[in-house]
Amino acid sequence: MHGTVCFRYSVCSQLSSLFLLGFNRTVTLDSRLLTCFPLNGVSNFVDMASSVSAQAQANPAPVAALQRGIVKMVLSGCAIIVRGQPRGGPPPERQINLSNIRTGALARRAPQSQPDQKDTPDEPYAFQAREFLRKMLIGKEVCFTVEVKTALGREYGMVYLGRDTTGENIAESLVNEGLATVRREGIRGNNPDQARLCDLEDQAKASKKGMWTEGGGTNTIRDLKYIIENPRNFVDSMHQKPVNAVIEHVRDGSVVRALLLPDYYLVTVMLSGVKCPTFKREADGTESPEPFAAEAKFFTESRLLQRDVQIILESCPNQVILGTVLHPNGNITELLLKEGFARCVDWSMAVYTQGAEKLRAGEKSAKERKVRIWKDYVAPTANMDQKDRQFVAKVMQVVNADAVVVKLNSGEYKTIHLSSIRPPRIEGEEKNKDKDKRFRPIYDIPYMFEAREFMRKKIIGKKVNVTVDYIRAATSSSETSTIPAFAERTCATVTIGGINIAEALVSKGFATVIRYRQDDDQRSSHYDELLAAEARAIKNGKGLHSKKEVPIHRVADISGETQKAKQFLPFLQRAGRSEAVVEYVFSGSRLKLYMPKETCLITFLLAGIECPRGSRNMPGGMQVAEPFSDEAMAFTKELVLQREVEVEVESMDKAGNFIGWLHIEGVNLSVALVENALSKVHFTAERSSYYKTLVSGEEASRLRKDKIWANYEEKKVEEVVHVMEEKERTANYRAVYVTEITDTMHFYTQDVETGTQLENLMETMRAEIAAQPPVEGSYAARRGDYCIANFSADGEWYRARVEKVQSPAKVHVFYIDYGNREIVPSTRLAVIPPAFSTRTLAAQATEYTFAYIQVPQDEDVRADVVDNLVRDIQNTQCLLNVEHSGVTCPHVTLQFADSKDDVGLSLVKEGMVMVDARKEKHLQKMVTEYLNGQESAKTARVSLSRSRSLSLARSTQYKFSLALLA
Repeated sequence: MHGTVCFRYSVCSQLSSLFLLGFNRTVTLDSRLLTCFPLNGVSNFVDMASSVSAQAQANPAPVAALQRGIVKMVLSGCAIIVRGQPRGGPPPERQINLSNIRTGALARRAPQSQPDQKDTPDEPYAFQAREFLRKMLIGKEVCFTVEVKTALGREYGMVYLGRDTTGENIAESLVNEGLATVRREGIRGNNPDQARLCDLEDQAKASKKGMWTEGGGTNTIRDLKYIIENPRNFVDSMHQKPVNAVIEHVRDGSVVRALLLPDYYLVTVMLSGVKCPTFKREADGTESPEPFAAEAKFFTESRLLQRDVQIILESCPNQVILGTVLHPNGNITELLLKEGFARCVDWSMAVYTQGAEKLRAGEKSAKERKVRIWKDYVAPTANMDQKDRQFVAKVMQVVNADAVVVKLNSGEYKTIHLSSIRPPRIEGEEKNKDKDKRFRPIYDIPYMFEAREFMRKKIIGKKVNVTVDYIRAATSSSETSTIPAFAERTCATVTIGGINIAEALVSKGFATVIRYRQDDDQRSSHYDELLAAEARAIKNGKGLHSKKEVPIHRVADISGETQKAKQFLPFLQRAGRSEAVVEYVFSGSRLKLYMPKETCLITFLLAGIECPRGSRNMPGGMQVAEPFSDEAMAFTKELVLQREVEVEVESMDKAGNFIGWLHIEGVNLSVALVENALSKVHFTAERSSYYKTLVSGEEASRLRKDKIWANYEEKKVEEVVHVMEEKERTANYRAVYVTEITDTMHFYTQDVETGTQLENLMETMRAEIAAQPPVEGSYAARRGDYCIANFSADGEWYRARVEKVQSPAKVHVFYIDYGNREIVPSTRLAVIPPAFSTRTLAAQATEYTFAYIQVPQDEDVRADVVDNLVRDIQNTQCLLNVEHSGVTCPHVTLQFADSKDDVGLSLVKEGMVMVDARKEKHLQKMVTEYLNGQESAKTARVSLSRSRSLSLARSTQYKFSLALLA
């Protein structure tokens, strides 16, 4: 029995429990364990071999029945552990020692408590014998008989591969390969099995197999390495490439002890990204397993213990080696998660090389099926309907940098917080450093402004996909608590065009990722992507992680500061149209604007209108809100809040508020409010160039009796005929000069009444420019500026407005007196002389579109219509009547000055356009006339080519002829 590794199963169980302590003590425990654990050779028991043999001879067991089991582990060349089939938990186990043979003892490590002891190496062919059995038996079914059972409970017998004794005799195979010797001192002459073992040993000696080869087998002794001096460098040297290994021990479901081949490193590896239930050691030294700890351990043991695997060593934080064990039949990490034996661990997920999304998917599957550790799991959004969990909404406002206000399809507004991220913040000491200064988070917290601007430009006014991840319950602050109270928060993942906004913020360094407790499942569904984005931002030193000086935003708030406002007023007036961002909407016509070029905040009042006032505190008490004040504010918010706009500042009130016009994408907000019956025209609008449009919009709203005009009553007059006339369409034609027709069938006109004024202004301006020519290249164009431009067609100077600055060589300008556009280099632009600005004479080109007709959608058909219009009415005098208002410009009818024929009706009769059948009662007479014309065109089958051709000579586009006006 020299070198035989055998002891009772109960002892093995007690020793195995030593592995179940905390991970940072594993090395110490493993070292202690290696002195007695049968896996590495228990030479403590070698001295007992002869006494065990004597006991075995003295206490022969009766003929035992054949038993079966599955080989769980090979302790040595002559000892194995077999287990039964699992039924409701880990199965029972027993150790079986092979009778009549002995093999070499495996290496053992000296106890660390005895520094004078030295490590004991392998005996020759000890490891080869263990490997021979391991490769033959692990996971296989065997049958065995117990021939001898000692007083200590150790069992000796014969083991056969398979279900009966016809299978391969394991002891005979070992002897035949020269990996074991026969204990001849206990041989009985009448035992044929023992005699066969002796014959096989003699044959192995004659064939010089195994330990009988010449040289004694010194080259079969392993150089086991129990300690790695620098684990991090060792892991890095592997370059995350798979390493062949044998799993020697399973501490729990997610921690294993592995023998790395071919260099024989013994390392403890924790599976990356997961954690299984463990065995806790109590104060009295006993161990109590967490729920499903034993099952998780058996799950890993039954698949990996003493199997040939590959291990990817991925990281080594705090001397803990993290890795992934790959078996030909699958990845144990993913299997543990899928079967509910483990949960994902955030701190080690980042190093998992096989794709963290696979781990999350496995955990999600287990949660949904509520298996094992997730049997009581309740999803954060379990009580929500599908339509409430996922929906599409329009972003109306960006709140700081971690929340948005969205408008649902139902019209309801909802605040959505971005899951698992924290916006930039500042410590309390820094916040209170300058107590005299009013703290403004958006500008005073580093990177808060950049984060808000990033989100604003990305998603404001656009539709996004919202997936609710969890709802954070409301918290209430108590008198003893310093935690502020928060309302209930809906936390979600917001995406647009496949881009996760939270991930984009984190990757830019404009937000950080919240760290959670391991048992906190209320987190983003894309939490791993957020962690990866943060890691990239830290590595690249972006935003909050930058070592550079933080950006400082010195923004002057001149809201209500009359003296400061007076200083800014002339500058803003001279600037013409200035760029701004709407920061806040106080009411339908009162806003706070951020002027980026001037880096200031101003309060802005819309000119020309009188908007319903909301409720507010007054010295005499609360002022009641006027009807439709909330609707007006909601309309303004939806249209302009946090959008980039253009403003024209005209004046200032005594409180330091600027008054003027606000434009967004070609829409005048004052006009839009009036047209939507949410405001009335103020008498001060009479001086502006927008007065006619405002009056036209108000008139249309009054006739519809919409919103603020719902209870409007026309003034009663005695003459019935006059009342009937008021209900009819108003025909008030005025003479205009058509200067430009666009590709969309819009056109620009000049009033004939002001034609002389424009001609005089142009002559005077050109004379002054000729006397004092502008310095070429001295003008720096800015979007919204009014200037003068040298028109390429005739080389003359005209008043213009800069619409876009693509580059110094490509500046897009709009000629405000004629309605056409051109791209010119900045060298052909100059500052407009103050005497010829729009305050001297308003822009003369007014935009209109045809009433009662539909613009053809087909580009070719529309181009034909435009060509005919250019030939017939451009640069000619016509008669114009405003029929009704529109979103961008008034809808009108035009008549030829000579024949008084309706231009739009002519297009309908010639089959070039279709009729837009308006529903207003006072327009029905005109609509009927147009529909009759359309029917006649259908009857005559008129083609899309015109039959009427007017041969009016076209004059130079920008020459205003008094002869034609006469």
